[in-house]
Amino acid sequence: MRKTRFLAGVGIVAAGLLGLTACNSGTPGAAPGASEGSSDQLWEVASDVSLDGSPTYDRMVAADKVVVGVKEDQPGLGFKDPLTDERGGFDVEISQWIAASLGFDADQIEYKTIPSANREQELVNGNIDYYVGTYSITDKRKESIDFAGPYLITGQGLLVAADDDSINGPDDLAGKIVCSVTGSTPLQRIRDEYSPGDTVEYDTYTQCLEQLRAGSVDAVTTDQAILAGYVAQEPDTFKIAGETFSEERYGVGLPKGDTVLKDHINTLFNDGGDVWTALFDKNLAPASIEGEQPTADE
Repeated sequence: MRKTRFLAGVGIVAAGLLGLTACNSGTPGAAPGASEGSSDQLWEVASDVSLDGSPTYDRMVAADKVVVGVKEDQPGLGFKDPLTDERGGFDVEISQWIAASLGFDADQIEYKTIPSANREQELVNGNIDYYVGTYSITDKRKESIDFAGPYLITGQGLLVAADDDSINGPDDLAGKIVCSVTGSTPLQRIRDEYSPGDTVEYDTYTQCLEQLRAGSVDAVTTDQAILAGYVAQEPDTFKIAGETFSEERYGVGLPKGDTVLKDHINTLFNDGGDVWTALFDKNLAPASIEGEQPTADE
């Protein structure tokens, strides 16, 4: 089993991000500096696929498409270009890689932007076939859905204004207002384990960023892989405060009980190290994020 690590400490991020421009001229959703190029060059669409015993796959075949739940406001991970409506980022390309392994081309993917609080219910209701969007694997979530993965490991962090030196970690949040998204594990952890002055929640991180720019909140908290993308886009506006203070294992959300599909995706990840590395280097490494591919063992 490969050792898993994820480093996106403030020193690493700050050093790398200062050299990045705030304008992304490459792949939509990639961090500034990411190389251009089509990710489907990394794989071929599979043919003669057979997943006997997977009701989710049978539904995809019957519909002649894949419905994937994603995020659209996380640069480098899941992002939708407001000008072109094109999607990009590590999570989006992971979802495309999975679809190709099931025999579906990129133009057969229907993306649905799902708020964090609604992810489990959308899977339970059968409105999406799988979900790839900074989705932390937790025991509570596994009561109603399954996960494949993990495919990425990160940790919770704090985003603050670039000129704010009063917050250097979660222990500095007394009297501070912290923003995160409804239904997220970072929001629950900050409330349960630390003592902020107050917390506010929105459906998207974009809304939290707007509040931070306006000075209405003092910090935004979520996984540091997400925060690094925001810093990469606006290094003069935001910075990461301190180190990570949790471990978040990102998985692919699946309908409960579809072990055939789960095993298929885990095998794809574990046998596809070169593809994983290429996607990571394209989408996340330009934001000074370092990582190794974890073993998918869910």
